[in-house]
Amino acid sequence: ESLSADMEDKGEKLCEAARVGDLAGITSLICAGYDVTYFDADGLTPLMHAAKLGHSEVVRKLLEAGAPWNALSPSSLSAGDFAMQNGVQAELILGTIARNAKEDGHSDAGYLEDRVSFSEDKLMDADSKAVMMAWEKPLMESHAKAICSGGGHVLNIGFGMGLVDMAIQQYHPISHTIVEAHPEVYDRMLRNGWGEKENVKILFGRWQDVLPQLESYDGIFFDTYGEYYEDMREFHQHLPKLLKPEGIYSFFNGLCGDNAFFHVVYCNIVSLELENLGYTTQLIPLPVKDCLAEDVWKGVRQKYWQLDTYYLPVCHYTDDSV
Repeated sequence: ESLSADMEDKGEKLCEAARVGDLAGITSLICAGYDVTYFDADGLTPLMHAAKLGHSEVVRKLLEAGAPWNALSPSSLSAGDFAMQNGVQAELILGTIARNAKEDGHSDAGYLEDRVSFSEDKLMDADSKAVMMAWEKPLMESHAKAICSGGGHVLNIGFGMGLVDMAIQQYHPISHTIVEAHPEVYDRMLRNGWGEKENVKILFGRWQDVLPQLESYDGIFFDTYGEYYEDMREFHQHLPKLLKPEGIYSFFNGLCGDNAFFHVVYCNIVSLELENLGYTTQLIPLPVKDCLAEDVWKGVRQKYWQLDTYYLPVCHYTDDSV
């Protein structure tokens, strides 16, 4: 009984520190072994309290300590639900971790000003980081199949090596719009004849700058390089105008691809954000372990993907009136 009371007292201290956003206090309590899985009398965990009140650094610390991000309150709400309900952006919840996914990489402006190098199996930036690699080909073929399932008009944001665009062409869409912002990649596209294809329209520039030229599409794929999570989140705000009601949206799901725990967290946060916009997200598991022999990464500064399974997102609009 005394032990139970002591555990409850420690748990309450964690919850209180989370409520007030006391990062130093939370850190000290975690180091002292306090239970981050504790539920208080209201059925809330320390993580729920921190997310509910927008204490992003406390949220990050609790997640790193193993706090259950998918635990549910008595009203079946998770920490992510609390954050979204109170208008806290996913970037606020995991801002530091989002940037870890790019490992101190360039902003998009820096990348677009740098030289890139092409080889048979990879596209590299000036810092020897991979922009796109040939091992992604099966993934891009699956993305293309998903967004082309309804035929019609297709949009791809980010050409790279052209893997997804080559796959899209196999489905013979009525129109195939490609947005590419890097001048060298754009020049290479033209040299390889992409500007001469009858159903292809190329828009050179950042997607943010060519938005006024975009129309409405049956399928959309998003895969940019050198941008952070908030950039993709911003793009999602435009989906209701860009994607037809029966259309399919997908994106390269490389969020925290070097950390299994945070990758799953991000998968759920993105799904939740899209749900708030009216979209249902199905995550299709694709095994990729056999694609990633050690020599694949030869000459690449960082392994941007280190997981055995890739979760391919297929998003479509949910009509609650049906």
